[in-house]
Amino acid sequence: LFLAVCAVGIGGTFQYGYNVSIINAPTQHIHKFLNETWSSRYHKELNPDLLTFLWSVIASVFSLGGLCGALIGGSMAIRLGRKGALLMNNVIAILASILMGISFPTGLFELLIAGRFLVGINSGVGLCVQPLYIGEFAPKHLRGGLAMGTSIFLTGGILTGQIIGLRQEMHFFTLELLGGEKHWPLLLSSSCIPALAQLLFLPWFPESPRYLLIDRGDELSCAKALKRFHGSSEYRREMEDIQRECFALDGEKPKKPWQLFTDPGVRWQLITVIVMTMGQQLSGINAIYFYATYVFQQAGILAEKIPYVTLGTGVCECLTALSCGLLIDYVGRRYLIIGGYLLMTLWCTVLTFSLTYQELYPWVPYMSMTCVFAFILSFGLGPGGITNTLTAELFVQSSRPAAYMIAGTVSWISFFTIGMLFPFIVNGLKQYCFVVFLLECFFVAAFIFLIIPETKNKSFLEIKKEFHKLNFGRNS
Repeated sequence: LFLAVCAVGIGGTFQYGYNVSIINAPTQHIHKFLNETWSSRYHKELNPDLLTFLWSVIASVFSLGGLCGALIGGSMAIRLGRKGALLMNNVIAILASILMGISFPTGLFELLIAGRFLVGINSGVGLCVQPLYIGEFAPKHLRGGLAMGTSIFLTGGILTGQIIGLRQEMHFFTLELLGGEKHWPLLLSSSCIPALAQLLFLPWFPESPRYLLIDRGDELSCAKALKRFHGSSEYRREMEDIQRECFALDGEKPKKPWQLFTDPGVRWQLITVIVMTMGQQLSGINAIYFYATYVFQQAGILAEKIPYVTLGTGVCECLTALSCGLLIDYVGRRYLIIGGYLLMTLWCTVLTFSLTYQELYPWVPYMSMTCVFAFILSFGLGPGGITNTLTAELFVQSSRPAAYMIAGTVSWISFFTIGMLFPFIVNGLKQYCFVVFLLECFFVAAFIFLIIPETKNKSFLEIKKEFHKLNFGRNS
């Protein structure tokens, strides 16, 4: 099971984290490439405003690709299978790598834009299909921990990108080569390495057992897959659970996303997923990273050392994802995600005061720095990882792919929206922007406390029965 999660994760959410992070390292070189390409093509200097626009397109087209990936990810998982969708997704990543790799020698920055769009599609599909696949082959007593592989590989991808971003300070030959002025396209096209790794290792693992039996009606292949994942002595219990779900669904076909909006049987599950997904993106984690450099400067950290301290935030997020994976099946989902949001509310409150009054006492900037790390730890321990896990658990087989398509769409739209509005929020409210985020964190925590039941050690049908009371009333 552990090896299966690794094979799925390396070409799944790792790609998202890696490609979000890696674009920061060659920024200056890409600016120079855009200037030189424009000058040689049109024999005039590139206008600074147009340069900013082109750079914004290169950076943000990734989000547009991610949205498209989220919209097609569920359909790919239904038609090709969970494993088949992930394998096909690697073809998109390799094509994107080729386009970005040849953009510099051909002098076509349009290929760079196209490559970033395609790698965004790859990330969107991976974010949709990876937790879907893991949630379906994991036994219920380990489902939370294994599903946390989604968050662990995502944060691992971000951390890897941050490490490569330190190329000039680290003096490792390979990183220096990839980060150099002439070879930065290799840095962007290096996302083909995780894709090739998944193409090499994932075929050794079987398709999702639930997909094989419930969607395909192939009981023999389902039994073989369960034996591979759970062992010959343990697979029968899981097989019986899948058969019960198959009987309950009574041949129901996979639903389209728009059908979920008109299905009263999943009303509160859908509302829950939308609230949690928006809450995760709008929680203030982006504001924390935005303010991190300023906070570290105020704490007296030298400018050349700040990238290393920022790297520490990535290490924190990765370690808390690992910790959450170890705790989730013992503590439960509710305690971790509610506790995470409440702690984030606390740190936003303290950070607002410390940023406001940091000139009064010499120790206040250190309090701000502590709050930055504490917020990141709280995010990773709760909403950062558990949101995707709960999305898999709240729906049965026929609704799950559509639910992930909706969750992915909401996530990418929220990601794009906060990216567009955040500079205006910061300019208008300054440090008081954290008041907005603390209110959001508190209300999401309250919603989860009132609505979401504990899903630890429960089958998908048992969780469905819990929500049946909410959807149709206690006496139904």
